[in-house]
Amino acid sequence: MNKNHLTTLIKRESKRLGFDACGVSKAEKLDDEARLLEAWLNQNLHGKMDYMANHFDKRIDPRLLVENAKSVISFSYNYYTETILQKDTPKVAMYALGKDYHEVVKHKLKEVLNFIREEAGEVNARCFVDSAPVLERAWAQRSGIGWQGKNTNLLTKNNGSYFFLAEIILDIELEFDSPVKDYCGNCTKCIDACPTDAIYEPYKVDGSKCISYFTIELKDEKIPLEMKGKFENWMFGCDICQQVCPINAQAKQHKEPEFLMSSEFLNMTQKDWEELNEEKFRTLFKGSPVKRTKYKGLKRNIDFLK
Repeated sequence: MNKNHLTTLIKRESKRLGFDACGVSKAEKLDDEARLLEAWLNQNLHGKMDYMANHFDKRIDPRLLVENAKSVISFSYNYYTETILQKDTPKVAMYALGKDYHEVVKHKLKEVLNFIREEAGEVNARCFVDSAPVLERAWAQRSGIGWQGKNTNLLTKNNGSYFFLAEIILDIELEFDSPVKDYCGNCTKCIDACPTDAIYEPYKVDGSKCISYFTIELKDEKIPLEMKGKFENWMFGCDICQQVCPINAQAKQHKEPEFLMSSEFLNMTQKDWEELNEEKFRTLFKGSPVKRTKYKGLKRNIDFLK
């Protein structure tokens, strides 16, 4: 089949399945990104996220993940919601308010891959949803889905940054897209708003200072005392740099039922959070990304906010 026609069909199918954007880039080594990643790791800006240093070669070359790979298809899937937890209660990053995105988006990716095989025959391919050494923002930027903002999140002019990224790496050549313009301009709102100074200069983030790092990635028994009073009531993740971003004025309510909050979660009070026990944690966060902290980790975060 003609590669341009197949690419058009793939994009049409991805839209039918609920993806907001779909773009394609050439599967090749990411030389510029490799240098940036190496420098970031050498400065220990990944903190105790040791996994970031693993599989370096695979992170920068998709051909080591899928033999004879020729194309990387990038997808975005909206999770923005206007529904929020009760005011003055500990906060959870918006992406984690519903069911685990790994499962929801991965299922849809597999449907896209099945469609490709129906149209093009057997292909060698793998689906990725933040679950392997893939530099997803780099691929999304190359495929024209958006640009990396000064907070390093991927931004899109019409939908902001509240979306998940996913990829299919495959061994057939498709029609490649081109990167889009950076619309951040002179804006520094994300940098100015970060309470821990994690965005230490435009387009560069010290991962070891990010609130999301402390509340999700850091497994230590205690959070460093110098961070006391800087979390602005975030107990899991953080959305501050997204909340202040003018581009996110364009964000639209998602249409994914799996991302809706349970009423039990929505109605939790400050007292409920402070008295959270392990049984309640398991019930409340069954099938949720918040499970990642385990009960002990979330309880540590809640206590740190007091």
